[in-house]
Amino acid sequence: MALFSQDALNPGVRKREVFGWAMYDFANSGYTTVVITAVFAAYFVGGIAQKAEWATFAWTLALSISYAIVMLTMPSIGAYADLRAAKKRVLAIVTVGCVVSTAALALAQPGTVVLAMLLIIVSNTFFAYGESLTAAFLPELARPDAMGKVSGWGWSFGYFGGMLALGICLGYVIWAGSQKIPASQFVPVTMLITAAIYGLASFVTFVLMKERATPNPQALRESGLEASLQQLHRTYTQARRYTDFMWLMACAVFYQGGVAVAISLAAIYAESVIGFQQQETMVLIFVLNLAAAAGAFAWGYLQDRIGHKVALASTLVGWIGVCVIAALSTTKGQFWWAAALAGLCMGSSQSAGRAMAGLFAPKAQLAEFYGLWTFAIRLASIIGPLTYGAITWATGGNQRLAIVSTAVMFVAGLVLLTKVDVQRGRDAALAAA
Repeated sequence: MALFSQDALNPGVRKREVFGWAMYDFANSGYTTVVITAVFAAYFVGGIAQKAEWATFAWTLALSISYAIVMLTMPSIGAYADLRAAKKRVLAIVTVGCVVSTAALALAQPGTVVLAMLLIIVSNTFFAYGESLTAAFLPELARPDAMGKVSGWGWSFGYFGGMLALGICLGYVIWAGSQKIPASQFVPVTMLITAAIYGLASFVTFVLMKERATPNPQALRESGLEASLQQLHRTYTQARRYTDFMWLMACAVFYQGGVAVAISLAAIYAESVIGFQQQETMVLIFVLNLAAAAGAFAWGYLQDRIGHKVALASTLVGWIGVCVIAALSTTKGQFWWAAALAGLCMGSSQSAGRAMAGLFAPKAQLAEFYGLWTFAIRLASIIGPLTYGAITWATGGNQRLAIVSTAVMFVAGLVLLTKVDVQRGRDAALAAA
C-alpha cells in the first residue's frame, strides 16, 4: 500500500486538499519554533527583561493570559464556525492577525517588557485560534480508521515548516554574530522572517482546502453570538453523552500542560541551567523538530494499528522519562538525549490527541468540539508553564525542581487516560450525527 494512500481519505477528498490542510501545520510551526521555543522566549528573559528574577514568571504569565483568552472564547468561535460553515473564513481572519502581530514583535527592545508581553498575548491568541480551527478539518478529510496517520501527516509536515523557519533564522543569526550585531538587532529580524513564512505558506492552505460544512439555516436567521452560545449550552447540557471526550479533555489538561512546558521553556532551561549559547539552542531545537516530525509520522501509522489509547499512553511514559533525564542532566551531551526523546514524544503525543478528539466529535459540531479540546489544552498551557515559572521563582531559580514537577503532570494524564473507552466515545459521536 502506498505511504500516502487515497484509501485513508473520505470519499471525494483529493490528496491535494490534504496537502493544503497540512500546509497550515507547515505555516504555523515556525511561530511555535522560533517565537515560543527557540529565539524570542530566551531573548525575552535575557534581553528584554534583563535576566530579572521574575523574568521567567513574566514570560509564562504572558502565555497564560493568552491561553485564558482562548479558553473563554474558542468554544463559542468554534460553534459559530460550525453553524455558519465559516471555518475557512474565520481561519483566514485569525491567520492575518497572527502574522501581523508576529511581525510587530520586531518592535520589542530591551526594557519594553509590557510591549513584548502584550504582543505575545495577541500573537499567541491568534495562533491558538488557528491551530484549533485547522484541526476541525481533520475528520472531514480522513476516514475514522485512518485518523491517526492523516493527523500524523500534518503534524510531521508541520515540523519541517518549523525547521525551515528556524534554519533560515539560524543562518541569519550566525551571520549576525560574525558581524558583531547584538541580539537587540538580530532577534527582530527573525520575527519578520517567521511572520513572512507563516503568511506565504498559509496562502497555499486557502487556495487548496475546501469548506465542506453546510450552514445551519436557523443560525443564519439569528445573530452569530446568540446562535453559538445556544449551541454551546446544548452541548454542555448533553455532556453525559460524551463521557469519553470529557475524560480525554481531563487527560489533556495534564499531559498537554507538560508539553507546553517543553515548548515554551526548553530554550530557557537549556541556556539558564545547562549553559547552551543561543546558536547552540537553535541547533538543539532544530534537531528536536526533526525528531518530532519522525515521531508524529511514525506514530500516526502505529496509532491506527495498535489503537489510539495505547499509542497515546506510550508517549506519556516517554515524556516522564524526558523529565527525569532533563532534571538529572549536568552536561550538554546528557541534555541532548532528553531533547531527542522529547522531540519523538512531542510529535506523537500531540498528533495522537488531535486524532482521538476527532473520533469523539459529532460530524455537525467539529469546530465546536475542537474548540472545547482547545479549551482543555490551553488550560493545560496555563497550568504547566505558570506552575513551572512559579516554582522557579519561589525556589530562587531552581529549574531542576520545576522540571521534576512537570513529570507529575504526565503521570496524572496517564492515570486519567485509563478512563477513556475509545469505542464508546466513537459510538456517542455517531449517535449524535
